[in-house]
Amino acid sequence: MAATVTPKRLASLDILRGLDLFLLVWLQPVMISIGGATDAEWYHRLLWHFDHERWEGLRLWDMVMPLFLFMVGTSMPFAFARFQSGSALDRKGIYGRILRRFLLLFLFGMIVQGNLLALDPTAIRIYTNTLQAIAVGYLLGSMLVIHLSVRGQVIATALLLIIYWIPMALLGDYTPEGSFAYRVDELILGDFRGDRSYTWVWSSLTFTVTVMLGSFAGKMMRSTTAPGLRSRCALRMVLVGLGLILAGMLWSLEQPIIKRLWTASMTLLSGGICFILMALFYWWIDAKGHSRGLNWLKIYGTNAITAYVVGEVINFRSIVNSVSFGLQHLIGQEWYSVWLTFGNFAILFLLLLAMHRTDTHLKL
Repeated sequence: MAATVTPKRLASLDILRGLDLFLLVWLQPVMISIGGATDAEWYHRLLWHFDHERWEGLRLWDMVMPLFLFMVGTSMPFAFARFQSGSALDRKGIYGRILRRFLLLFLFGMIVQGNLLALDPTAIRIYTNTLQAIAVGYLLGSMLVIHLSVRGQVIATALLLIIYWIPMALLGDYTPEGSFAYRVDELILGDFRGDRSYTWVWSSLTFTVTVMLGSFAGKMMRSTTAPGLRSRCALRMVLVGLGLILAGMLWSLEQPIIKRLWTASMTLLSGGICFILMALFYWWIDAKGHSRGLNWLKIYGTNAITAYVVGEVINFRSIVNSVSFGLQHLIGQEWYSVWLTFGNFAILFLLLLAMHRTDTHLKL
């Protein structure tokens, strides 16, 4: 029996990416708004998981950004295959795509910050957004994927972790203003940096590691051409994920798990969790063929950048308010605020739904 070629788009990847974006641009903001309208203790304990850890540790919400970067890496082996002709790689074509995507992601990151749209030069923050972290991780990761063998990529990824770790361990500590990464940001970005509890420039090394971990997962799935072997591939991915989690936990004995610094221990721990999540979705959807009740997440997953940028930049609340302002007197201001938030992201969903049904995608 002839082997079936792995499709160019993995349904599991689109659905998992969609779940990540659904959490970001619907569930979390709506849940936060409900929290402002209720004093239920159990509910606010639940909301704790939908906020970032203040410093050391990892919550559910701290996984949204690593998963985003991881899946950017996962898609690279499939995306780059379009530039492959036999054993030759169209380097000119792929370089153009990489550079264009890097520049657009970086620009969109600045727009999401609100600084470009404010038309205020003093408010510009050069590098302080998730999309910019994705842009840099994608750029550096792409260079490793194009120019190195798989073994070379693994070695280079390990070296990035070591290069990140050495000055962090020897030239500072792991406090908000005492880390080596903080001093690098101060030196390079100066007044053009944002929230000073986050670091970006030195952390670009570990952003790239997260993207590379995703690319390794993508290679494992793309190389599994026979449907009957996909369950084994998923199991191997789970084992890799468990190994990364163990390595991250062991490293955390020396270097704390701090998402705001994107420490090496946090990179391995979150990467392991991402590997296991990807494996479970791949096994259930692509290996077993179960996607019932999950396909609606593709509405977010196939237009993830659009969902993120529009969800962060455009406020549809005025539209919701203009057609339902009478509700305010019936349900009270606090719950009316919940309704405005719900309606805002419902409009975004309808926009993404229209794009999905017309097969319209933002191409970077």
